[in-house]
Amino acid sequence: MISLDDLDHTLISALRHNARTPVSSLAAATGASRATVSARIDRLVSSGTIAAFTIRTGAELSGSGVRAIVMIEIHGKMADKVAAQLRGLPQVRALHSTNGRWDFIAELEDKDLATFDETLRRIRLIDGINLTETNILLKTSKMATGV
Repeated sequence: MISLDDLDHTLISALRHNARTPVSSLAAATGASRATVSARIDRLVSSGTIAAFTIRTGAELSGSGVRAIVMIEIHGKMADKVAAQLRGLPQVRALHSTNGRWDFIAELEDKDLATFDETLRRIRLIDGINLTETNILLKTSKMATGV
């Protein structure tokens, strides 16, 4: 990793808020030249400090829908079959294998509580799932980043 200064941190913060912010706007906001801002962004990308530029949808910003983390304990050696079934559910946004008490952590998103309840019911009926624990995500105050 490269050493980051105040300008780097300011640029990263601005790009987290809106990755499409024009270089000219970033330059005006920071007091740096457009060439300096462009070179810094290029350096941050080439060093891997900025790994990707992404979007958030209107639904993500408005907070509509239900998001949750589901911890899953697998019975016996059924992990591969369970994982395949979980990956087949469109409501499963990410599936993580883990160590400790739980075998998997699934990130779920559904349109409302009624359909979310149905998704949980379907997950609990998957052969090989021994136990689940669900935590509904109420508010996100910081998006995950690689920095």
